[in-house]
Amino acid sequence: MKLNRSKFREKLKETLKAVLPIIAIVLFLSFTIAPISTSILMAFLIGAVLLVVGMMLFTIGAELAMTPMGERVGTTMTKSRKLPLMIIVSFLLGYIITISEPDLQVLAQQVPSVPNMVLILAVAVGVGCFLVIALLRMLFGIALSHMLLVFYTVVFVLTCFVSKDFLSIAFDSGGVTTGPMTVPFIMAFGIGISAIRSDKHAADDSFGLVSLCSIGPIIAVLILGMIYHPENVEYVSDSIPDIEDSIELGRLFIQGIPTYMEEMAISLLPIVLFFGIFQLISRDMKKKALIKILIGLAYTYIGLVLFLTGVNVGFMPAGNYLGQVIAGLPYPFIIVPIGMVIGYFIVQAEPAVFVLTKQVEEITSGAISAKAMGAGLSIGVAVSIGLSMIRVLTGISIMWFILPGYAIALLLSFFVPKIFTAIAFDSGGVASGPMTAAFLLPFAMGACEAVGGNIITDAFGVVAMVAMTPLITIQVLGVVYRVKEARLQKVAAHEYISIDRYGDMEIIEL
Repeated sequence: MKLNRSKFREKLKETLKAVLPIIAIVLFLSFTIAPISTSILMAFLIGAVLLVVGMMLFTIGAELAMTPMGERVGTTMTKSRKLPLMIIVSFLLGYIITISEPDLQVLAQQVPSVPNMVLILAVAVGVGCFLVIALLRMLFGIALSHMLLVFYTVVFVLTCFVSKDFLSIAFDSGGVTTGPMTVPFIMAFGIGISAIRSDKHAADDSFGLVSLCSIGPIIAVLILGMIYHPENVEYVSDSIPDIEDSIELGRLFIQGIPTYMEEMAISLLPIVLFFGIFQLISRDMKKKALIKILIGLAYTYIGLVLFLTGVNVGFMPAGNYLGQVIAGLPYPFIIVPIGMVIGYFIVQAEPAVFVLTKQVEEITSGAISAKAMGAGLSIGVAVSIGLSMIRVLTGISIMWFILPGYAIALLLSFFVPKIFTAIAFDSGGVASGPMTAAFLLPFAMGACEAVGGNIITDAFGVVAMVAMTPLITIQVLGVVYRVKEARLQKVAAHEYISIDRYGDMEIIEL
C-alpha cells in the first residue's frame, strides 16, 4: 500500500507540473488583457481539476496494464517464430490500442468534415499497418533512416493529390496518435520483441517503432482526404452556455460524464477482449499479474472518462474563447509571444519529456546534459507555437513549414548516430502531449475564428508543428555529440602517440 501511495504522489506531481503552468497563464491573461466571463472561468477550473485527476489515474493505469501487456504479447508472439501470426497480431494491436487514445479522441471531436469514428478508425488502420512495418524492420534489421526517407517521400507525394484543407488535419493526426496510451504499449511491445533477439543491435532497434507508427495516420488521413471534403462543412466552435449558478454549472459536467463513459467503454472493450483471448490461448500469466492488469484497466477507464469530461466541457471551450479574445484585441500579434510562452511551459512540464532528456543524457554519457536537452526542446517548441500563431494570423500554408522541417530532419538522419535518429523521431509525439490537443489547438481555433481565417487550413497544424520540433532538436544535439566524441578520440590518439615516443624506462621516470 505504501508503494501505491508513492506512485499516486509521483503521478499527481507529474500531472500538476503539466497542467498548473497552463492554469497560471490563463488566470494571468484573464485578469489582465483578456477578460472572460465568470462561468467560462469556473468551467475551466473545474475542467482542470477533472483533467488532473483523470491524467493521474490514466497514467497509473497505463503503467499497470498497457506496459506489461505490450511486453507480454511482444515476447510471446516472437517466441512463436510464425511470421504470419506475428503480422496479424501486430496489426490488431496497433488498431485496437489507437482507438482508445485520448489525444485522438480530442482531435476527432474538433474535425468538422469527418465523422469522429471514421477518422479514429482510419487512423487506427494506419497505426496497425505501420506497426507491422516496424515489426518487420526489427526482425530483418532494416535501417530506420532509409525507411523514414521512403515513407515520408510517400507522404509528401500524397499531399499533391489532397485538398489543402486536409493537410493540417493529416499531420496533426500523426502527432496525436503517439500519445499516452499508444506510446507505452508500443515501446513495451518493441522491448518484448528485442528481448528475444541476441544480437548487439537488438536494444537499439527497439527504438523507432513509435516514429514509424506516427507515419501511418498521416498517410491514412491523406487518403481519407480524397474522399471527404472539409471545405463543404461549416465549422461550429465550442461554446459554454450562459450559466446562472453553481448548480447549473455542476449539471453541465454531470451530464457529460455518461456520454464519455459509453465512448470509453466502447474504446477499451477491444483491448480487454483481445488480451482476454490472448491469455486463454497462452495461459502464461500468473494470477497476481493478471489481477494487476485488470486493476490498471479500471484506472485507465476512470481516468479517460474524467480526462475527456474535463477537456471537452471545461478546457477546450475556455481555450477557444481565450484565443478569440486575444486575437480580437487592437494588437492581435500579441498572440504570437503569448503562444510561445505557453508552448515553452507546456513542453517543459511534460513528464514524458523529462524521461526523454534523462535517456539522452545516459546514452551520451553526460556529453549532452538533460538540462541542455530540456532547454533545446522548450525553445524549439516555443518557436513552433510562435510560427503556428503567425500561420493563424496570416494564413500561410503549413507546407511552407512542414516540408523544409522534415527535409532537414531526414537529411540530419544520415549524419548522426542511429540511436539519435530513432529517439528523435520517436519523441515527436512526446512533445505534443495531452495539453497540446486539449488547449493549444482550441486556442488557435478561437484566434483563427476571431481574425476571420480558415479554421481547417490555418488553425489545425499546431500539433504537427510541435511534433516536428524534437526531430530537428535532438538530431542537432546528436551532431554536437558526434563532434565532441571525435574531438575526444583525436585528443586520446594524440596522447597515445606522444607517450609512444618514450621508451619503457622513460615512461617509468615520467
